[in-house]
Amino acid sequence: MSTLRRAARWVRWYTREFTDESAYERYVAHLRSHDPHAAVPSRREFERKRTDAREADPTEGFRCC
Repeated sequence: MSTLRRAARWVRWYTREFTDESAYERYVAHLRSHDPHAAVPSRREFERKRTDAREADPTEGFRCC
């Protein structure tokens, strides 16, 4: 049973990393490690900033829709 559980955890981790679902948690950890008293944006604010930055940078690729 532990092998099955370990495999399920790996699949969950891989899926979250592949889809970049864990980006917010990584950002918060990074922010806390560099400045523990810094204001942490909400997930919605983080995603909005990330999307705006991605769309403003032409090297990120062309987005037709």
